[in-house]
Amino acid sequence: MKNELLSRLAKWSTEDKRSDFKSTLSLIAVDKYSKLYHSLKEKYKDMVKVWPEVTDPEKFVYEDVAIATYLLVLWEEERSQKQLKEKQSFVDLGCGNGLLVHILSNEGHPGRGIDVRRRRIWDLYRPLTILEESAITPSDNCLFPDTDWIIGNHSDELTPWLPVIAARSSYSCCFFVLPCCFFSFYGKYNRKSCKKTQYREYLDFVAEVGAQCGFIVEEDCLRIPSTKRVCLIGKSRSYSPAEEPQVDAQRSQYISSHSAESATNQVASATCEHNTDAVHGDGNSDSINSYPVTEHSNWISGFRPRDKVEQVRNCALLPRDFIDKVVLQVAQLLLCSDIEDTDGRSTDGAEQSWNKGMMNSTVSIRDWSQETQTTSDKHRTEAKRKLSADVLKTRICWFYTHHPDGCPRTAIHCPYAHGAEELRPCTLPKKHRP
Repeated sequence: MKNELLSRLAKWSTEDKRSDFKSTLSLIAVDKYSKLYHSLKEKYKDMVKVWPEVTDPEKFVYEDVAIATYLLVLWEEERSQKQLKEKQSFVDLGCGNGLLVHILSNEGHPGRGIDVRRRRIWDLYRPLTILEESAITPSDNCLFPDTDWIIGNHSDELTPWLPVIAARSSYSCCFFVLPCCFFSFYGKYNRKSCKKTQYREYLDFVAEVGAQCGFIVEEDCLRIPSTKRVCLIGKSRSYSPAEEPQVDAQRSQYISSHSAESATNQVASATCEHNTDAVHGDGNSDSINSYPVTEHSNWISGFRPRDKVEQVRNCALLPRDFIDKVVLQVAQLLLCSDIEDTDGRSTDGAEQSWNKGMMNSTVSIRDWSQETQTTSDKHRTEAKRKLSADVLKTRICWFYTHHPDGCPRTAIHCPYAHGAEELRPCTLPKKHRP
């Protein structure tokens, strides 16, 4: 409090409170939400202990508990307003780990989840939780006329199609979508305005899709541990059931206009040699005619759900020797010396400062001996860097081996081994090693 309180109070008293987003939980009763959330959190907290996925259990479990709480309160209020006796049914498209489906089903709402790839955790749920491994393609074959709500929680390439699927399933079908990654109908979403953030612009696009589909779209901000926490809800229509044919023609025209726009954008993108990735992340650019609008039964042609086997697209699978070679080359450029020709120490005996190297006065090698904890923020940052005792001294220190001045830290303060005599075996499983 001594270090932070006064500066925070000063910041809060002068900052501009205007925001591009709604206040948190603006569409439901907060007291009902808080009471139900704590009840569900206690009820499903053991899922954290048995989580078999590689994702962070605390984040995903409590996030899905919060989303389920929001939907349960929203649906309870809808039943009260419409004087409904039965609990709403649902289909979760792109359900992922299926925990949201599991919670909603356990709380008495009939529904199911569909995802292109089965998860290991599915085997832990009770038979009441219905999860299907299947691909969803926007078409008349993927409609849900007997379903009250279509849910899209981080549904990626299906996100803009959620309002269309809900609108065409039945006049009474509603939708809830929590957008995350930015997809249009035909590929990656291309920004159109520099006056908004990409996130705000994409939310406006999905809301526009909902409005074009005939929904009165509402926006709310969830209380979840995520930067993408704005949801869009369509629970009522702006037209009467008798106007359905005209509105559906309007939907088709809207989708078709985005097809032409997508083709134009891709031509311009190809000219500038900045093509975006294809919808499914397969490394191929979208061709101009990849997704033409066809007859109503098949809303678009060429649409392919994401691959059943998820591709790793970062550096995790690169050969270790290749990574080491690149790191060494970067260090050589910063130090402006041939590190490979040194024995790991400065050749002169005179005492000198440790060489951090420099590139254009902006990039240098961190001197770990100068790390301090003078502020709480730095203390928290340093705490995150601390390695488990199980991995201390299990790898040779890169600086000790390759830097002309050796490691800036003494052997007792360095978590890595200064020489083969300090090495010890690592007891952690391979996937948990740093």
